[in-house]
Amino acid sequence: MIPFWPANFRFAYPFLLLLLLAIPALAVATNQFKALNRPATLRYADVQLTAARASWRVQFRPILKLLRWGALGLLIIALARPQSAETRQIIRGEGVDIVLSLDISGSMASLDFQPDNRLVAAKAVINEFVAERTYDRVGLVVFANEAFAQSPLTIDHDVLARLLQNVALAPDLGLIDGTAIGMGIATAANMLRHSDTESKVVILLTDGVNNSGAIDPFTAAQAAEALDIKVYAIGMGKLGQVPFPSTNLFGEQVITYQESIIDEATLQQIADETGGRYYRATDTAGLRAIYDEINELEKSDVEIETFSRYDELVAWVLIPAIGLLALEMFLRQTLFRKIP
Repeated sequence: MIPFWPANFRFAYPFLLLLLLAIPALAVATNQFKALNRPATLRYADVQLTAARASWRVQFRPILKLLRWGALGLLIIALARPQSAETRQIIRGEGVDIVLSLDISGSMASLDFQPDNRLVAAKAVINEFVAERTYDRVGLVVFANEAFAQSPLTIDHDVLARLLQNVALAPDLGLIDGTAIGMGIATAANMLRHSDTESKVVILLTDGVNNSGAIDPFTAAQAAEALDIKVYAIGMGKLGQVPFPSTNLFGEQVITYQESIIDEATLQQIADETGGRYYRATDTAGLRAIYDEINELEKSDVEIETFSRYDELVAWVLIPAIGLLALEMFLRQTLFRKIP
């Protein structure tokens, strides 16, 4: 394909393009100069005496000027040296393998993370976090009464974002409700079991107390520690009475209040066992700050070198300019030649 406008395009000397602004002024000045130096003519009282229809050569003669000015414009563009750049990145080192373990139990519908519920707030913040981890493989696990691998470890964060968008509350998915924190950790750790990266991380987010699942949280934490996996545990939600959407006997949506309990002692124990940290989030801003801190703590060991090679595109402009000049000279000496 002729590269009239490549994706990576630039001018080596873009300031020379300012000369293009001089072309209209030069054209006007040339016409004014010719008008001032036009030879004397005779005046007739009746123009009908001199009326004569101009031939097509006279009518189309201004095309010679257009060809010349067009050629001049192309020559100025050629002087600015249009170039196309081919950029190549070499990435050395390795990123961090991260699995996000997200609680989708019914209590995540609580409305203490305005303007929406806990799950919606968590998904929005997690999405921002993943966007910052450009060179990391990220996976996703969701858990309620059981744990499920929603996405394997992947560098394709667009796919991960779509899978995260599809995450919903367990009751809405027709799943048995519950909070299997141990299973959430174990499933995430299993996803990282065959990872050969130096840094392996699980970010566990829950708003409750472990009340289901075949593996208790501390046993799962010990397994993660044996695999050299660090767990960052986040307790989400306010304690005490929190607003919760429910349906009354008439099928109407109403807001009731229910008790919110987080097993912070267990979450702290999980973090300590694996060398991670425990955090508590009581609002969306606080949750975002937690993920920002984890983002800073778990830096990817990646070195990026960028190489750019520029191809000259002058010929694509210079050849048409020469062609216009040659055409103008040919027409001036043939079809539009003036006879003295």
